[in-house]
Amino acid sequence: MRALIQEMWLLTLAMAPYLLLGFTMAGILKVLIPEDFLIKHLSGKKVSSVFKAAFIGIPLPVCSCGVIPVAAHLKKAGAGRGAILSFLTSTPTTGVDSILATVSLLGWPFAFLRMGTSFLIGILSGISANLFTFKEEPVQKVVHVHDGTKPCCMPVKTKFTTAIRYAYIELIDDIGRWLIIGIALGGIISYFVPASMVEHYLGNPFISYSFMLLLASPMYVCATGSIPIVASLIMKGMSPGAGLVFLIAGPATNTATISFVGGKLGSKTLFIYLTSIIVGSVLFGGVVDMGFPHLGMEVMNMEKMQMLPYWLQVASAWVLLALIVRSSLNRLIKSSFNDR
Repeated sequence: MRALIQEMWLLTLAMAPYLLLGFTMAGILKVLIPEDFLIKHLSGKKVSSVFKAAFIGIPLPVCSCGVIPVAAHLKKAGAGRGAILSFLTSTPTTGVDSILATVSLLGWPFAFLRMGTSFLIGILSGISANLFTFKEEPVQKVVHVHDGTKPCCMPVKTKFTTAIRYAYIELIDDIGRWLIIGIALGGIISYFVPASMVEHYLGNPFISYSFMLLLASPMYVCATGSIPIVASLIMKGMSPGAGLVFLIAGPATNTATISFVGGKLGSKTLFIYLTSIIVGSVLFGGVVDMGFPHLGMEVMNMEKMQMLPYWLQVASAWVLLALIVRSSLNRLIKSSFNDR
């Protein structure tokens, strides 16, 4: 049991400083990018709106379920179907917190490949939707009224408090439990699963890609919480391309998102959405496996990581755990009051 807890603690130490930095950047983005900016640039069926949707979606720290209300809002406001699909694909698979967490366990080259894959699959799904779905609902004009609640009109103090609240309360409430689950599963894999078994079954791309797709497609897994699971499997011998397949398909496809796309955008759009993610993730997974040795990428050994001072890793880990515990206690208190 002690060794198992140690594996989980090592994962937490490796990720915590990058996660806290990512949450901080997410809070800054929250007050810098207002919703009316997104609507303005994502409306219509232009190819440019698809590119903008993918580009904007990459840094936004919105999870696979959190992206659904944003997409619904964009649809009502008149955003094009291709832009909505591009946004739905690229946004939940990355985010500043997820990118930095990827760096902490898998390195910058892998993180850049993950961002590039999300961006290109977003563009593929968006352009395909514009080309092959012709029935669009009329665009609803939105009148933008700026008041004190808009990020551009907020006082500096309000911007600061909004960013802090979003970064360390709302985001932690949203993904905290999935981070704990991901770290726990990653530690269990590191401790219990023999490297020989992973190498034998998941070292083969044809087997590992199929398994990752079957595992990822129906389940809810956030972009950040999935990283320790993938890192542990890669360290045990799974092909890095299969890890990329899981990191893309897991956050982008789950029952909630599939239901939303099928119900609000139509069955043809749903087919394009799923096909783009499956084909794209497998294609780029293959590119990673073919190019991985030549790119000099190496999955980091968490026990040898000295990129950051140990005291900073420990302090960050305790701060992160404290924020997650606070979130869990608040949820428990609210639940007990609602049950009365």
